[in-house]
Amino acid sequence: MSENTQSPRKPRVAVVFGGRSSEHAISVVTAGAVLRAIDRTKYDVLPIGITREGRWALTADAPERMAIAGRELPDVAQLAESEKGGVLLPVDPASREVVLSEPGALPKALGEVDVVFPVLHGPYGEDGTLQGLLELSGVPYVGAGVLASAVGQDKEYMKRVFTSYGLPVGPYEVIRPREWDRNPAEARKKIVEFAADHGWPLFVKPARGGSSVGITKVDDLSGLDEAVEEARRHDPKIIVEALLRGREIECGVLEFEDGPRASVPAEIPPVTDHEFYDFEAKYIDSASGLVPAPIGDAATAEVQRLAVAAYEAVSCEGLVRADFFLTEDGDFVINEINTMPGFTPISMYPRMWQESGVSYPELVDRLLQAALTRSTGLR
Repeated sequence: MSENTQSPRKPRVAVVFGGRSSEHAISVVTAGAVLRAIDRTKYDVLPIGITREGRWALTADAPERMAIAGRELPDVAQLAESEKGGVLLPVDPASREVVLSEPGALPKALGEVDVVFPVLHGPYGEDGTLQGLLELSGVPYVGAGVLASAVGQDKEYMKRVFTSYGLPVGPYEVIRPREWDRNPAEARKKIVEFAADHGWPLFVKPARGGSSVGITKVDDLSGLDEAVEEARRHDPKIIVEALLRGREIECGVLEFEDGPRASVPAEIPPVTDHEFYDFEAKYIDSASGLVPAPIGDAATAEVQRLAVAAYEAVSCEGLVRADFFLTEDGDFVINEINTMPGFTPISMYPRMWQESGVSYPELVDRLLQAALTRSTGLR
């Protein structure tokens, strides 16, 4: 009489997306692409959306509803299966049971989660906050840990770390919240003096934002205050950067069994209908990048070396997209890294790895496998 054997349970992936940042919609688009790519014969999937207000909602597993339609951006509220209640992660590392709690109803167990794929962009998701929650819960997750996520989100401290490791960064100035709140005239003077040293135009940015949201190119003093207020709508701390003349080059880094490797680089060509490579150019008008970047073998090897060095400097895990300028003098200057770059169908990170021989489904699988083999806590 043969024994009744039960096949092992497939790992369960919670894809967490949306969030409270201004990059909410892009996170939803990324989640749709990731959900479409996950091998359902290999993994079970639990989609969890975080609304703009911060409620964790069980959502439809419907990637087709997570795309940009014309100029309409998707939203977690449109995908949530209920308007009230929320999904609760475990607070006990000994349990990975996820629960749905709704008003007037008994809590409903949604099963255990083995790994989280947090495809949130910006504050309250990519900045170490969600990573900290997952560490407390003892649930493995894709991507950088708490410190690397926080450093990778804050452009000031990212640049400070790069500088300490000898990586080339461009000129910048930081205006902290209390500087502008207490004495805007003095803060403005600080920016004007920076412009006197490095010239106009300047780029005024939220210090902890992404997807080019809240960024303004400022040609002279007349547009400065408006640019500062626009950046401060997204982050009370702002960073001002000098214009670097050159070509925009990006490079992906992915964790393999033998350590991080760099992809072929991509080039973002100049956009003709926009002041710079802003949100609409990236996601609405679908500006195309050149993959691989036509920069020659020596420059390709150098930008790949710098991308891995940036990954290591910030102690990243899993993946990174590193963005550079190739100056007119032939030198690379690192602009920033993204610890959870966009995974939309037109995003540069998966396109660079596709050209490097790693398909989108394989890319997602590698990230999940790396997370499943990595412990939470100090490592």
